[in-house]
Amino acid sequence: MRLIVCDSQKDIANFGANMIAEVMASKKDAVLGLATGSTPIPMYAELVRRYEAGELDFSTVRSVNLDEYYPLAPDNDQSYRYFMNHQLFDHINIDKNNTNVPDGLAQDPSAACAAYEQLIRELGGIDIQVLGIGGNGHIGFNEPAETLDPLTHLTDLTEDTIRANARFFASEADVPRHALTMGIGTILSARRILLIATGAAKAKAIATVLSGKLTTSCPASLLNLHEDVTILCDCDAVSLCDEKTLAAFA
Repeated sequence: MRLIVCDSQKDIANFGANMIAEVMASKKDAVLGLATGSTPIPMYAELVRRYEAGELDFSTVRSVNLDEYYPLAPDNDQSYRYFMNHQLFDHINIDKNNTNVPDGLAQDPSAACAAYEQLIRELGGIDIQVLGIGGNGHIGFNEPAETLDPLTHLTDLTEDTIRANARFFASEADVPRHALTMGIGTILSARRILLIATGAAKAKAIATVLSGKLTTSCPASLLNLHEDVTILCDCDAVSLCDEKTLAAFA
């Protein structure tokens, strides 16, 4: 596990975009695992800037998104398909037929989740998976629990997550109570993982991850099982880490 602490959002965006660009340079038809939420937006903006500057070509890139609210239509302005189109896909030369987001209106969620797993296998796996992290340590919508699902699945959102996401909706009552999400095993199957964390609200979860201990009460701690994880964060996100822990990643 590698830790990079940045002084600014611009630096975080640049480091993250560099990692994506590196993967794209090494594999023409790279499979990007993408995340939503406010945290990766500056990185997506930097990728758009590089595309517009002629530095990146997304024409043969494929993507799979981490999760989607359920039930929510793709044209709903709070859906993750809408988010990805607005923040990234509409502004680069990616073929939208090569972009994939879980089906928020699937009549049979279990079948849709199984099909999503099959899709990832057919694509040859995920080359780099971008993650955010919840204040409670969730990644994707894998919430703290006694047991965690390994594969893509339909999950109930916790009240903490519903409250945290309410800022994106007209009211808390409008936040969906369920989501389709890649499971922990699916995430860990990616060849590389990039976790971005900003703000003091993420500090407790990041401290748990960097402690190296594994606990399902902080699903992100299971990233310690992966051999190629980069945590990209600001100073606030590591504010609860002691000097010994930070020194171990220096």
